[in-house]
Amino acid sequence: MTISVGDSLPGGSVLEMTADGPAPVDLAGKFKGRKVVLFGLPGAYTGVCTTAHVPSFIRTMDRFKDKGVDEVICVSVNDPFVMGAWARDTGADAAGITMLGDAEGGFIKALGLDFTAPPAGLINRSKRFALYAEDGVVKVLEVETSPGECTISAGESLLEKI
Repeated sequence: MTISVGDSLPGGSVLEMTADGPAPVDLAGKFKGRKVVLFGLPGAYTGVCTTAHVPSFIRTMDRFKDKGVDEVICVSVNDPFVMGAWARDTGADAAGITMLGDAEGGFIKALGLDFTAPPAGLINRSKRFALYAEDGVVKVLEVETSPGECTISAGESLLEKI
């Protein structure tokens, strides 16, 4: 079942690259009592993810903060090493975006936002989406119909809805 507006975000653990190496992140703790933007995408270093999706949130970071958002988080079914390198290469880390690796895809599956596209080599990945949650409850959710599109899940689009 796909998560919907009004649902509580599932908990779980993902990984973040730190100066000391990969570290577990308790998602329930990230969401509790906070305003959070969470966006997911098919994969680090892939075309639209790198050229459109992440840059849209880099461009809008200050405006999300102006709306009281505590944290902007990107999650992908990648390992934390890749997510850490991609954060540096895109400038997401400098912009303050938290880049999390859902290496096994468990969190994405719990959201009901997983997909597989063998011709593109994308197996058990995340659909492209963006959501806004308050205290772990989804207030706005935008899911692209195609992984190659980044319109309704872009930073600017989500920003207009909160």
